[in-house]
Amino acid sequence: MKYHIVVYGCQMNISDAERVSAVLESSKYKKTPEINEADLIVVVMCSVRQSAVDRVVGLIEKFKKIRKSNPGLKTVLTGCVLKKGRKILIEGFDHVIDIKDIKKLPKIIGENYEKNSGDYLDITPKYSSKFSANVPIMTGCNNFCAYCVVPYIRGREISRPSKEIISEIKKLIRQGFKEIWLLGQNVNSYKDTSTGSGQVINFPKLLKDVSEIPGNFWIRFTSPHPKDFSAELIEVMGMRGKITPYLNLPVQAGDDEILRRMNRPYTVAQYKSLAEKIRKEIPDVCISTDIIVGFPGETKKQFENSKKLFKDIKFDMAYISEYSPRPGTAASKMKDDVTHAEKSRRKYELNEVLKKTALENNQKYVGRTVEALITQKSHKGFYIGKTKEYKTINVKSDKNLIGKFIKAKITEATSWGISGKMI
Repeated sequence: MKYHIVVYGCQMNISDAERVSAVLESSKYKKTPEINEADLIVVVMCSVRQSAVDRVVGLIEKFKKIRKSNPGLKTVLTGCVLKKGRKILIEGFDHVIDIKDIKKLPKIIGENYEKNSGDYLDITPKYSSKFSANVPIMTGCNNFCAYCVVPYIRGREISRPSKEIISEIKKLIRQGFKEIWLLGQNVNSYKDTSTGSGQVINFPKLLKDVSEIPGNFWIRFTSPHPKDFSAELIEVMGMRGKITPYLNLPVQAGDDEILRRMNRPYTVAQYKSLAEKIRKEIPDVCISTDIIVGFPGETKKQFENSKKLFKDIKFDMAYISEYSPRPGTAASKMKDDVTHAEKSRRKYELNEVLKKTALENNQKYVGRTVEALITQKSHKGFYIGKTKEYKTINVKSDKNLIGKFIKAKITEATSWGISGKMI
């Protein structure tokens, strides 16, 4: 029996898919890269953006075509599935499974063999990479941002015991992994109260403990919330070592009133102050952000405040999204009064500011020597990777560099990456 997985979404969804693979392969399914060859198709989706939901809806028609040659095809939908108001999704799949119940998948699809038991996070994943591993340290969220479905889909925050996390990472390092991503919907609110000694292991302490594991590897994490970004965390990041100088710090809006209506408990001034503190402690840090344009009620003046924030902070990268209503959220009760055309225009304008600041930041690397982890082959003789600062780098080599650390002298910079010569 062959299975195929389709993943739409963030690194947490990729991590979900790795656990799905582990469950299925324990039931003697074999993975196929060809969707048309599969007896079972599992879609791990994201409901945070409408575009991802639309892609899943588009797959349903493809299933109908595949079933003409394979009538026994089974389809399963899991991940961040927003069931409310999504009847077409529910009816388009044979089974819709909460990601927390994925260990029950073999039983649900009619298989007798069920090896995995216990909590979803107890499942040992089938890692999709041989050198970069996603390690969830917590799941769920307590923040209830007005636009976000995560608390309704994944539930409240649950942190994994730190001993389990450390044990998993030590095993990964022994297996030769070079990069560890610590994942959580609100990663820096992590708290382990299961130590038995009364001691609470918070995120800075966990990060420090992971960095002290012997081996040649990097540590990254995503995604933190500005409200939980403590002075202690900045201090630990400043110690560096294996902790890379890269940070995705979602701002979501550059106007205080919009932030208040989004239920983001900080002001623009507080966010800017935090960014300044981080850059003072870690001078070479690269900061990216997430931002939404066209939130209900966002005026042109309020959008201009977001543009000003972009110009002031000078982000290295930004993930800019057009607001789309998510059924069941607080914002879905607000009037979606910014037109699609206006949202697109605002996204374009922010992107134009980003192109300038990203280019200015990247040009500072020309002439410098950087470290990078090569992740893929581009075209003949060229490879793509990420520097410690999470800059996309392009280098040329006659050797196979995938999964290896390299050093390169930077010769060229664009808004979206840098190029260099191998040292």
